[in-house]
Amino acid sequence: MTPPRRIAHLDMDAFFASVELLARPELKGFPVVVGGRRIPEGDAIPRLKDYRGRGVITTATYEARAFGVRSGMGLMKAAQLAPEALLLPADFEAYRRASRAFKAAAASLAPVWEDRGIDEIFLDLTEVEGDSRTLGLRLKAAVREATGLTCSIGITPNKLLSKLASELDKPDGITVLTSEDIPTRIWPLPASALNGVGPKAAERLKALGLDSLGQVAAADPALLIARFGDHYGAWLHDAAHGRDDRPVVTTRDPKSISRETTFERDLHPKADRDLLSGHLLKLCEGLSADLVRKGLYARGIGIKLRYDDFRTVTRDTTLDLPVQDMEALRAAARSCLKRVDLDRRLRLLGVRASSLGPAERPRTSNETPLPFE
Repeated sequence: MTPPRRIAHLDMDAFFASVELLARPELKGFPVVVGGRRIPEGDAIPRLKDYRGRGVITTATYEARAFGVRSGMGLMKAAQLAPEALLLPADFEAYRRASRAFKAAAASLAPVWEDRGIDEIFLDLTEVEGDSRTLGLRLKAAVREATGLTCSIGITPNKLLSKLASELDKPDGITVLTSEDIPTRIWPLPASALNGVGPKAAERLKALGLDSLGQVAAADPALLIARFGDHYGAWLHDAAHGRDDRPVVTTRDPKSISRETTFERDLHPKADRDLLSGHLLKLCEGLSADLVRKGLYARGIGIKLRYDDFRTVTRDTTLDLPVQDMEALRAAARSCLKRVDLDRRLRLLGVRASSLGPAERPRTSNETPLPFE
């Protein structure tokens, strides 16, 4: 007889901020936001109220989140909510080291696991001996020993419920749920708690009087399908009931890799051509390094632009042969830039590599004129 599935979602607590506090333990208990510029050695840590620019929050401590700041929020807007919060620069190499360490620690106890990003993983505990809470405690202890950091864990029959459960007792919590717990622990949650229900979908559900997951679960499936389409409407009904049969995927081929940058000020393609050319070069260098590190080549190259009116456009091209080197990436990105409006100021520039796979040799490309030049 096949045992019932037991899936864990392990989510690091305020990961980037927590890594920063390991190096600066004197800041524990203070509202801290990560996302600023590098601090010159010997300088005092700046306050959020003193920031000037267009950066966004990478993460924040729970003390800062209490003021309403959150990841992805503009630093200038966050300064209005928490002006005295401390502002630290991001150290992505330190985050990657901690990420590798916590995943290795968790995998030593549950070898069937799925990487979901730098700060979260799914683990299949179905065949692992021990009750769920004991296993959760062992996982947390292993992560803390390896990294000095805390995590929150949800353990349920499937991935959807486990991701929801890991958020219920943050930080440093363990939540173990069965299907019988759905009415009391899951249905009171807002519909937006579901990974897959974005702001627009949440507003459309609210317009139907469906604010909570319990209300979505009680709704007529035909209504959901009529308003949201066959696939998404059926998924909403199943998800609200906690149904999810997705397996824990132990290997995952990336569909795309991208790099992008938001400028400190809006840049004009003509007046600021040298700055934009420099940004494009750095993005392609970084993207090339990502591909080399992962042993991948790309046949699809795309660019992303966000104008000063917040309108976003993308353009893509498919190459005859896969590429990996920086010059080939930049040449392809330049060809995409020729197909967009370059008369407005720009807030953001991004480059994306897609159609990824291994290849024996990269393609090299001759230089082509950059629209910025």
